[in-house]
Amino acid sequence: VQLQASGGGLVQPGGSLRLACLASGFTFSQTVMGWFRQAPGKERELIASIWRSGTNTYYADSVKGRFAISRENVKKTVYLQMNDLKPEDTAVYYCAAGPRIIYSAIGTSKRYDYWGQGTLVTVSS
Repeated sequence: VQLQASGGGLVQPGGSLRLACLASGFTFSQTVMGWFRQAPGKERELIASIWRSGTNTYYADSVKGRFAISRENVKKTVYLQMNDLKPEDTAVYYCAAGPRIIYSAIGTSKRYDYWGQGTLVTVSS
C-alpha cells in the first residue's frame, strides 16, 4: 500500500494550493479517503473526507467554504483544493485511506488504516 501526497509548498495568505494523493496497493474506489493536518504543537485533525463514489463529503469547520476535497477513482487520486489560505492553515498535510469507514461515519470515524508521508504547507507573507 502506498499513498503519495504532493503539492505542498509556501504560499502567501489569501493564496491557493492543490494537494494530490496518488494511491496504490488497495481498491481505491471502495475506500473512504481523508485529508488530515498537523500543525506544530497540535494534534492531528481530520479536515476533509470523501465517500468512495464522491457523493458524500465532510469538512471541518475550520476549512469549510475554503477547501474542497474531490477524487478521481480512475486515476486513484484524491485532491484537496485549498483557497483563501491563512497562516493558521500552516501544517503538514496527510492523506489517509479508510476502507472500513461506512457512509454515515465519514465525518466522525478515525478508522484510517493507511497513511501517506505528508506534505508541508506553509502560509506566510
